[in-house]
Amino acid sequence: MAGMIFWISFLVISYVYVGYPLLLLAWRGCAGKPVRRADWEPAVSIVIAAYNERENIESKILNCLDLDYPRDKLEIIVSLDGPTDGTDGLACKYVDHGIRVICCPSHRGKAAALNAGLAEVSGDVIVFADARQRIERRAIRELVADLNDPTVGAVTGRLVLLDDRGEPAADGVGLYWRYETRLRALESDIHSVAGATGALYAIRREHARPIPPDTILDDVLIPLRAVLAGRRIVYQPRALVYEPAVWSPEIEFRRKIRTLMGNYQLLAYLPEVLLPTRNPIFLQFLSHKVGRLVVPYLLGALFLSNLLLARSPVFLALFVLQVLFYLSAAAGCFIARQRAADERRPAPLERSRVIST
Repeated sequence: MAGMIFWISFLVISYVYVGYPLLLLAWRGCAGKPVRRADWEPAVSIVIAAYNERENIESKILNCLDLDYPRDKLEIIVSLDGPTDGTDGLACKYVDHGIRVICCPSHRGKAAALNAGLAEVSGDVIVFADARQRIERRAIRELVADLNDPTVGAVTGRLVLLDDRGEPAADGVGLYWRYETRLRALESDIHSVAGATGALYAIRREHARPIPPDTILDDVLIPLRAVLAGRRIVYQPRALVYEPAVWSPEIEFRRKIRTLMGNYQLLAYLPEVLLPTRNPIFLQFLSHKVGRLVVPYLLGALFLSNLLLARSPVFLALFVLQVLFYLSAAAGCFIARQRAADERRPAPLERSRVIST
């Protein structure tokens, strides 16, 4: 029994991270579906949901005002979720520039802010964006060019993580994100990605319906509704949006927990995604989303079953490799925490000034 558990766990984990990408490569070669792109200029509404974004909101608004898209066809809505740091005052400075500001009196969550913004849109295409990232000037044109294809219901942009020098991040987070975006590109070429990046994506207005107020992964729930309605969600690598790569063990842990909880919630809100007859990307969703949900449990099963089998020299060697893997992860976490603590610690001169005062 322990041997069966070990090999099932090992094979499923290997499939999720290695086998599935290889399957997509082979699948694309046999059944790729190119998008019929064309230059056109539909009316576009950008919805930016924000909470306490005092440091980012002005640069984001100026970024949107500088986009390469006809100003008379571009509506910019800033939907504020009861900010307490003065974000509303800064955003209202740009009302004379055509920015529409909606401010909820209390903090209710991002989903509520998105719903408030959706209630006010007038464009045929809705573009969702976050407050922190910088959108490349031609990104909106790249998104709507894909929506010229009537089979496409939503288009997700490409989030580029930048290091301290303003270059694409090449560390662990950057490498993992490049792996993830490559996976999305393959899924898009076959049919659809299993979600969008909340930093920048566009969707036809008829598919942008209000979402439950406690929604965690709005950038997955909203596009998946379009897929279930028979449209594609495609990935457009030329629709660029940039964000500084900020990583710490705590931030990454919270992000992973949020993503996992959001995927469980998604199954409760859209149970039909688990029906092959209803979900045209059933295999992709099962492999990419559900597979990631079961991996933590399979890792535990792999470790425990390997421990029971460690009397064999081969399984003992595999167990040692697992232990070394987890020890290296723990060491990396410790080093990252120490580095972050050192960066927060004031310089010696600063400490002496604090003591003297």
